[in-house]
Amino acid sequence: MSRLLSPLLTRDAIVSLQAAHARGDAAWRGSLDAGRTEGDVALGADGFEWGGARWPWPAPDDAFKDRNFYAALPTGSGSADWHPVQRFGRALIKLIPTEWGPPTFEIDGIKMLPTAQVSPWEDAATKVALVQPRGKRLLDCCGGLGYYAAHALANGAAHVQSFEKNPDVVWLRRLNPWSPDVDDAANAGRFTLTEGDVSLAITTLPDAHFDAALHDPPRFGIAGELYSQAFYDQLARVLKPGAPLFHYTGTPNAKTSGRDVPGEVIKRLEKAGFRAERKLDGVFATKGRGATPARSGHRPRR
Repeated sequence: MSRLLSPLLTRDAIVSLQAAHARGDAAWRGSLDAGRTEGDVALGADGFEWGGARWPWPAPDDAFKDRNFYAALPTGSGSADWHPVQRFGRALIKLIPTEWGPPTFEIDGIKMLPTAQVSPWEDAATKVALVQPRGKRLLDCCGGLGYYAAHALANGAAHVQSFEKNPDVVWLRRLNPWSPDVDDAANAGRFTLTEGDVSLAITTLPDAHFDAALHDPPRFGIAGELYSQAFYDQLARVLKPGAPLFHYTGTPNAKTSGRDVPGEVIKRLEKAGFRAERKLDGVFATKGRGATPARSGHRPRR
């Protein structure tokens, strides 16, 4: 997963850059990588310098909107034009700025990471800490932007094996400076990202292979197979006895229908051989030491 190098411009950033240039300033100081770093950006008539490269000013008719990142994406002629960091395949998937710095992303307008009370980066750090990743081989079931994997690697995980089903989300990761890079020398031999459906891939993973797991699936109505008994049986099979698991659930439909999704998850996990309890906005579980693993090679069903 090679990086796509580009500044990430927001409407506020480009207005500030152009205002500094209009004043005759030689440089502008700020962040063009979603708050990851801050530095001086040299300004000129034909563009600005960032990341060791020269980037063109947006065209006069480019309309930058709020709540969007814009990147200089290659054109067929070898030049680069500014476009929103979004893709539309089966759904509209966008990288979204946050007040915290680290981005979130949306699928058809549905925010996929918490941002109202906490940074999505810090939220991931809190959840990763529950499984104590140092020295462990960790399964990251639904990679998303990779914030779980990033914190697990930074906190000494021996290896993180991550799966992400949606190729457009994988593309967002290539532009997001906060997403971990498999090509980063610091992650060499410690990080694997597979573009694929974990509900299928898990049946091919070896028994008792992982020391811990993180499971952050889309909501039940979108990916019910990732809440199924068959999938939890497979999780129990690939985890070692005593391995911890954090499973994000949120509380969808709790107010409208009274449905208790975390409670349903706990029942299925316990049936699979876990000890489980409500924790944060999900379920924390530990694989029982006497649990009998499911047989591999069977596709999980709803």
